[in-house]
Amino acid sequence: MPTYGIQLLWLFILAIPIACIAWTVTHEEVFREPREYCVGRSKTGKTLLERKFFYLFTCEYCFSHYVTILFLIITSYHLLYADWRGYLIGGFALVWIANIYMSLFGFLRMGIKVEKMEANIKEEQLNNEEHNKD
Repeated sequence: MPTYGIQLLWLFILAIPIACIAWTVTHEEVFREPREYCVGRSKTGKTLLERKFFYLFTCEYCFSHYVTILFLIITSYHLLYADWRGYLIGGFALVWIANIYMSLFGFLRMGIKVEKMEANIKEEQLNNEEHNKD
């Protein structure tokens, strides 16, 4: 069993691809069509199970749990314990860290969008001022 320091290092490293995959599937343009399909099915599905199943692909928090399960299977990552408790604790810790990463990314991305919009508005104002001088 790796030392606690190595386990924590792996926690923060493994959370990066989990966050990346969960964010990409639930937010980015490359998956827009499948996501829109899932949104529709999550609202109009005939059964509760169908609606909840399709909702999982539209929520980064929900989807990150399933990506984490996949990563636990691939990596056999454990946190604190070498048995099933280590999988359980490690899984929820990975979800938590991955969602912190996604929240930070969303916050930074929103800030960049706001800065771009403000720059475009200022550029338009300058162009209008120059146009009015002529």
